[in-house]
Amino acid sequence: MSFSLIPQYAFRELTDISLDFFRQLGVVFLMLDLDNTIAAYDELAPSCEIIRWTEEIKLGGIKPFIVSNSRRKGRVETFAEKLKLDFIKNACKPSPRAILQAMSSEGLSAGGAALVGDQIFTDTLAANRAGIVSILVRPRKYTNLTLTLRFALETPFRAACKNKMYD
Repeated sequence: MSFSLIPQYAFRELTDISLDFFRQLGVVFLMLDLDNTIAAYDELAPSCEIIRWTEEIKLGGIKPFIVSNSRRKGRVETFAEKLKLDFIKNACKPSPRAILQAMSSEGLSAGGAALVGDQIFTDTLAANRAGIVSILVRPRKYTNLTLTLRFALETPFRAACKNKMYD
């Protein structure tokens, strides 16, 4: 298990990542963070754009799966139901436990799996520790000072990513 805070790939947002990109990496199982990756903390349902993107990924033969640290009652379940996805909540990232559990539930090893998230200290670190592809996106929305400060602390690690898929 690698203890790296540097993501393998970085995109502006989730919907910027194409089906072809995942295919090139050999991804068949795509774990997604919920809060500030799929939706901002204050959004109560996935946007039409996220719903379309998720459907395209599924039709392309990739299984998306939510792995969220959220403890908010009903939040993960609501998004999972609307997107028709399986999920693990209270994932305790950066521990790789939930990632490994999700892969095990699909009968997968690290090959063919990736995780997309918005946080270096939880999502990227958990993916790297689990030995899967780590993909970082920018947070969808800064809702408070804590999130803004966290993003500032992550800046050097974001800058160190060699595979930025944006200008």
